Amino acid sequence: MHHSVSAVLLFLLLAGEGVALAQSPASTVGLSVRRIELVSDDAQPVAEVAVSPGLSTVFIFDSEVSREGVTLEGRERFSVLDAGLSTLLRLVPSERFNAGDRLKLTVRFQDGAAPASATFVLVAHPARSEALIEVYRRKRSVETYQEEVRQARIEAEQCREENARLRAERSAPDGLTGLISTDVLSKRGVDFIDVTKGVTQAPGGAAAKYAVYAYRTASRVAVEVTLLHVGDAQPWTAAGAMLRGKANEELKVLQVWQSGPVAPGADGQRVVVEAEAASEAPQGPFTLKLWDADGRRTVTLGNVTFP
Repeated sequence: MHHSVSAVLLFLLLAGEGVALAQSPASTVGLSVRRIELVSDDAQPVAEVAVSPGLSTVFIFDSEVSREGVTLEGRERFSVLDAGLSTLLRLVPSERFNAGDRLKLTVRFQDGAAPASATFVLVAHPARSEALIEVYRRKRSVETYQEEVRQARIEAEQCREENARLRAERSAPDGLTGLISTDVLSKRGVDFIDVTKGVTQAPGGAAAKYAVYAYRTASRVAVEVTLLHVGDAQPWTAAGAMLRGKANEELKVLQVWQSGPVAPGADGQRVVVEAEAASEAPQGPFTLKLWDADGRRTVTLGNVTFP
């Protein structure tokens, strides 16, 4: 199955959806692959797979799958379920698949060997999904283990780089001196625009937007959103954020800060989302999605642009 990444990329290109395959900027380099090995007894644990509305998740099997044997709980909550090739299965949740929901996917294999089927639990996340899942019934090849080691080394190196960046920022002084010392400004300063009027909000959000401001420096962008409490909703605090462009490319979010919980009787609270962006990075529009600790209550803003 060591050619599986190339095969699935071709499959998605032929599908013509233009969907993102990874959660960081769209690229085939460093494509994250999860590998699941099945066993032939009843002790096989049910694997959980993260999926997200509008994003593809592709399963690739080392045995042929029966199209008639594919069972997806809550099929109406998926915009795409495509068994395009005998060993490939692609699905895309719709917006009806809410964060935190859990649905079962079961596939049956054609050859009758054990295990005869495999079951997965699809867990909805507001913005994150696992793009590619390789499922093995037979003994894996040496090449797949070598590829897994290679990916682990790449991820370890990325973690080391991120750790070095965080250490450097922590040791830097606060305030304007810190911005200068870490080259965030790089003699450029901070560009700022008020984008409140142009920003749209998806209905049913956990809070209502009042004002939206966008910032850019030499290497960072930031969105500042003032949120107001709505209805009878419980207090809400952002725990994570995503900034995604039209082509499903994502900016790397560095931190999310909130001035206080959005709660009944409280004034508007500010949420600041900071992300990496080179000076030549596109201005947008981007979609900003914020979610709370359990991922169920979200705020989604569209048409966010940067200076």
